[in-house]
Amino acid sequence: MKKYRIPSFFFALVLAFTLTAPALALETPEPHCGAAIVVDGDYGEVLFDLNAHEKMYPASTTKIMTSLVVLDAVEEGQLSLDTPITASAQAVVLPAGSSTAGIKAGEVLTVEQLLYCDLVPSANEACNILAEAVAGSSDAFVELMNAKARELGAVNTHFTNPHGLHDPDHYTTAYDLYLMAKAAMEYEVFRTIVSTPKYVLPATNLSASRTLYSTNIFLSNWYVIGYTYSRAIGIKTGYTEEAGRCLVSAAVDDQGRTFYCVMLGSEFAYNEAGEYIRYSFADSRKLLDWAFDNFKRITLLDENTENIIREVPVSLSETDYVLALPVGSISATMPIDYDPARAEYRIQLPESLEAPVSAGDKLGTVSIIYEGVNYGTLDMVASDDVERSDFLYYKQVALQYWAKWWVKALVILVAVLILVLILALLLRPRRRNSRRYSYSGGGRSSGGYRGRRR
Repeated sequence: MKKYRIPSFFFALVLAFTLTAPALALETPEPHCGAAIVVDGDYGEVLFDLNAHEKMYPASTTKIMTSLVVLDAVEEGQLSLDTPITASAQAVVLPAGSSTAGIKAGEVLTVEQLLYCDLVPSANEACNILAEAVAGSSDAFVELMNAKARELGAVNTHFTNPHGLHDPDHYTTAYDLYLMAKAAMEYEVFRTIVSTPKYVLPATNLSASRTLYSTNIFLSNWYVIGYTYSRAIGIKTGYTEEAGRCLVSAAVDDQGRTFYCVMLGSEFAYNEAGEYIRYSFADSRKLLDWAFDNFKRITLLDENTENIIREVPVSLSETDYVLALPVGSISATMPIDYDPARAEYRIQLPESLEAPVSAGDKLGTVSIIYEGVNYGTLDMVASDDVERSDFLYYKQVALQYWAKWWVKALVILVAVLILVLILALLLRPRRRNSRRYSYSGGGRSSGGYRGRRR
């Protein structure tokens, strides 16, 4: 990943010279974790990648997929958010140290209340109860989770349970978790729950009302002070000894842009100053702020891009050429030091065209490459109509035919035949004409003159 940095000491100076000099590079944070990713959630573009496709243990971030499968079932009408669910004895049995909402066997909660228990305090029993309600058993529900992962394109993911307790065959990646989070955030109720710092669970048949606090300290100062993040809108924490500290977060800035950050395999540790740092939160915030501050949406290529329009020669027409220009546009979330002068445009056009040409005809393509990344390709089309000249067309047709050997041979053969015919006519012998005369009656005779009778 390209690193970008503008030291704050020079910030004013950079502003003063932005019209005459390119921006300085901005350095990316270096998170303390095994894997991380930052994605522009509005466009699905990856802005930061650290082992984002490496298989890792997700811990309780698994509950994002659990909730997504439940909400899919709600959307399909299999059950509703108000559907009451009775907790089974099997569902509430948890290993020691599990996160819980204290739900008892036989306790009745609605699907929505169980989702709050699942996502706010990260209650493992709530996941088991929901799994049984949707699929009849946790094992059957896990099959739905894995099928949903494949549907989303999370190809490096495999689940063995609905809550994320450690299993060597239970894994995912930072990128795959982004895909799950993005899909789950399409549901309004999910967005509401994961952005809730505190939830009051109403009294049930077996319990008085209870207050549940989010494990996401971006949202709440309930048990840790100093980590709240005003841009944060969720999403989910996770921890096991094998997985380390995990956090899937989303944030929105004042421009309405939504960025996602996934961090896996992080730890809480002391920094060089001796301060105890929860790096999953501290580094996630740094990455999100870095993305908001140092990236913007830019139109990389369209018909107004400088020096992109080309002239293509046209034959068989009184017009010498037609303009080829890109149709549509390519935009991307780019670092603020993006320099169009460093972009490479790969244009593929024919050396020439034959008329007629119609405005909008595809003539070729243009691609934009920046720092080795191809950001897309647009069609290059004709800007105007170009009519064909009949004279030039038929002239070309004649020349094309004359270029064929058999046409030449045929013409020569016809010419020879004509010449032979002419010569035959000229050399043909002439026949002489003779006349025979006969005389009778009062005509002249061959006898001598006898004189005139008187």
